[in-house]
Amino acid sequence: MEQRPVGSSGLVVSRLGLGTATWGRDTDPDDAVAQLVTFREAGGTLLDVCPWYVCEQTEPLIGRLLSDVVPRDELVLAVKSGGPIGPGAAARGLSRGGLLTALDNSMMRLGVDSVDLWQVHGWDSRVPMEEVLSAVDTAVTSGRARYAGLSNLPGWRTAAAAAWQRAWPGRAALAATQVEYSLLERGVEREVLPACGWAGMGVLAYSPLGRGVLTGKYRHGVPSDSRAASPHLRDFVGHHLTDAAARIVEAVATAAEGLGTSPLAVSLAWVRDRPGVSASILGARTVGQLSGSLAADGTVLPAEIRDALDDVSAPPVGYPELY
Repeated sequence: MEQRPVGSSGLVVSRLGLGTATWGRDTDPDDAVAQLVTFREAGGTLLDVCPWYVCEQTEPLIGRLLSDVVPRDELVLAVKSGGPIGPGAAARGLSRGGLLTALDNSMMRLGVDSVDLWQVHGWDSRVPMEEVLSAVDTAVTSGRARYAGLSNLPGWRTAAAAAWQRAWPGRAALAATQVEYSLLERGVEREVLPACGWAGMGVLAYSPLGRGVLTGKYRHGVPSDSRAASPHLRDFVGHHLTDAAARIVEAVATAAEGLGTSPLAVSLAWVRDRPGVSASILGARTVGQLSGSLAADGTVLPAEIRDALDDVSAPPVGYPELY
């Protein structure tokens, strides 16, 4: 699998990453083992982790796998922190104390003494930007994190944070941002991606298959065993079960039929090769689903197909982006 630099930093990751959002709930430990082994054997290195995906069950499971299945040093461990993590006033939101406590807790549950990429997840309007970013500096200078980044921030916050870190020698540069990006979610192209290009930040694209909708599985209804049929993911997937999304899915299916491949392969290839994207993060419930995505990694879209998909899925753009 191709290894790509993350922006202008020295960090290098596989162009497909492995998400762990379902591990510990929808994905049992045995299947998590199979996923990690399959991913690593395919040349994958980027493992994406977040403590609240499954009520903090995910990180201890990953910690056991790093100890017993795949050596820690063979993976690029990307961890996110943010949000309420404890009852104490100093351990809430994106306060300096809250962020550093969250990172320390993640490392403890993972059984590691550092992470490769630490991402500030979201934003807390109660906390000054400089306080949030001082936690980033501390994490890097203390050796807890080798690189730092952001997640789910709008373009202006991304640019402001990156500029703040670049304004003074010794501050930790921001290497990446993680955002949802697919043929069904292209809003980041208006300002987030240009901000990242200016700042030299790489983009980690999560939900590259449109939360599963771009695979085509929902074209004729909601399968009983799908995420859209589960109580905890119904709204997450339902966000993209719209008439507008259906038109894009049909265009993807038409392209896939013409190329003799699957809608999954077409959708994944589209986002994987967008300018600025360092990695697309796969979220598979089973090892079979993951294997299908990995097998599709060799798909290359002809320019005319890519242009047609660009047109049918183009996000609305106007003032002031066009000025």
